[in-house]
Amino acid sequence: MSPQNPDLSREVLPEDRTLVLHPVRDLYPALDLTTEPVDFALFQSIPLDLMLKHHFVPVREDAGRLVLALADPLDVHLQDLLRRTLKRPLQFASAPQAQIQEVLKKSESGQKVLDEAGEALKVQVLREEDIDEEVLDLERLTDKDEAPIIRLVDTTIFNALQRRASDIHLETTAAGFQIKYRIDGSLYSAAEPIDRRFASPIISRVKVMSELDIAEKRKPQDGRFKLKVRGRAIDFRVSIMPTIHGEDAVIRILDKENLSEEFSKLSLDILGFSQHELTKLRRFAKEPYGMFLVTGPTGSGKTTTLYAVLSEIRTPEDKIITIEDPVEYQLEGVTQIPVNEKKGLTFALGLRSILRHDPDKILVGEIRDSETAQIAIQSALTGHLVFTTVHANNTLDVIGRFHHMGVEVYNFVSSLNCILAQRLVRTLCPKCKRPHEVSPQELIDNGVDPSWGATATFFDKGGCVDCNGTGFRGRQAIIEFMGMNDELRELLVNRASIRDVKLAARRGGMQTLRESALEKVRVGITTFAEINKVTFREGA
Repeated sequence: MSPQNPDLSREVLPEDRTLVLHPVRDLYPALDLTTEPVDFALFQSIPLDLMLKHHFVPVREDAGRLVLALADPLDVHLQDLLRRTLKRPLQFASAPQAQIQEVLKKSESGQKVLDEAGEALKVQVLREEDIDEEVLDLERLTDKDEAPIIRLVDTTIFNALQRRASDIHLETTAAGFQIKYRIDGSLYSAAEPIDRRFASPIISRVKVMSELDIAEKRKPQDGRFKLKVRGRAIDFRVSIMPTIHGEDAVIRILDKENLSEEFSKLSLDILGFSQHELTKLRRFAKEPYGMFLVTGPTGSGKTTTLYAVLSEIRTPEDKIITIEDPVEYQLEGVTQIPVNEKKGLTFALGLRSILRHDPDKILVGEIRDSETAQIAIQSALTGHLVFTTVHANNTLDVIGRFHHMGVEVYNFVSSLNCILAQRLVRTLCPKCKRPHEVSPQELIDNGVDPSWGATATFFDKGGCVDCNGTGFRGRQAIIEFMGMNDELRELLVNRASIRDVKLAARRGGMQTLRESALEKVRVGITTFAEINKVTFREGA
């Protein structure tokens, strides 16, 4: 090698004496796919079997060239093959094969191809009363001898788990049978519509798994089943509903073991609360007695917040007992009781029994009726710290909710320590979110003064493989927290107007749901469009 040619200079690394040529390093830059966003649209435009076979993924377009990350960028034969197949200018880069495979696994279709390539995905259907016994072994999802309907249902469940779905919706429509996933609170179509003639067999398969009546098609049915997927037991709750086009099903995924691992590290710090909100939450969570009440619609994260509180305050000195419907998460050191109304174990009956079990702190999953409300209030008034939830729109609506249950206002207000109203907003994917300019008019339309945006950093959604092209990944809580004080108690007992109570709460430091949401927009966590889905625009 001629030393006069600077382009072919070399360096010897002292650690392993590996020869590195600068032109190779410049031609094929190394990419870290754990931080480099992979353009979702480009990913969808290339056949997945081609990417899996040759270990590459498209990353971005650069000056008219498609940048491909290859496990072996020095393979000239592969380069020629890809140029001929894709028929467009290409630029090659290198990336670890493990990172490339991880990106491919994040695709629903990619998971199917991986399964067909031979990845062992065994499912065991388990019954509640016989959890340890293997009742039914399903073959691999790609077994061509397996009934197509069974393989479709099993593959749908696997893909839902792969994509972090909380629910699977099976809908019979005039156009066909539709499969949808609820991911981060929003519904996404999982595949193209299926011929309607397959709707009944698919719903029947779900009924068989849930031990429901396959002959009954005119009444709603509820059931559950358990699967063992890759050694992990996962619960599924099923709701069957007749519609004008046939039957629909919704499958709720309750991955207790996975969530238990997450909850073992759960604290209020990781839920997205601001520092001043955390300070108030922790203060009221450590009160010696009284009621800590969380409100919000179904799916707003109330249970998650309460479990985060319990995980922080639990100690060996305290007896903590919960009664829930169902017990969705398992928390070590806490006695948990599931409601079973078919066998007579209701919230009210269970709560009465809990009080005879010498508890220090009690969690009541939900107050649904007057009897449960009365017992919970009496528990809070007689020296217990009670954590519970109720369905209401905001902190002030809770008062009216208990009034309609026939609860005496004085007793309720006396027992109450605080009310926390909560919603969840989708957060922008950190890999692909991009800066966004917001006009003064857009700020006015969203109910804020244009000067408010002077110190803000606004972002908008992008779209990458990591977030399935949605631009969002995960959710965070926004809250409205009202801590009780003497002024508020006096106003509530005297049935003051909502306006006066709200003004007093604001003087006590309460931040509204909208203000909490706007703060997340201001620091680039979410967007105006997202917070407008769950909060009203004040003054807009």
